[in-house]
Amino acid sequence: MSTTIAEPRAWCVVVPHHARGAHVARHRLADELDTLVPAGRLDDAVAIAAELVGNAVCHAAPLPGDVIRVAWRLLADGGLEIRVTDGGSPAGPQLRVATPDALDGRGLTIVAALATGWGVERDGLGQCVWATL
Repeated sequence: MSTTIAEPRAWCVVVPHHARGAHVARHRLADELDTLVPAGRLDDAVAIAAELVGNAVCHAAPLPGDVIRVAWRLLADGGLEIRVTDGGSPAGPQLRVATPDALDGRGLTIVAALATGWGVERDGLGQCVWATL
């Protein structure tokens, strides 16, 4: 008996390099994946996308046109990959230890806790932070 692997599916949305960009990305991702992934995984994916876009807005330059590109895809093995591409920053993304009363500094810690893996890729355009579930 042979196993059929479903074709991977992918989506991409360009959002403003502004706090509302995270809102747009969260809702678009949730709408597209609502019936395709289990509810718990969808909640984690939405949280990861929001954190990555929020970090791009706060810490990185925009892509040309003052935007951030958010892409996600269902993988043939049942996994999910989320990629947020921005114009980059001098220091690059890194995990930080936030004090209990800190107002920020937890974004990548949240991503690392929810994802099975994450990383950063750089090219001539900027940087892409990705996470898999």
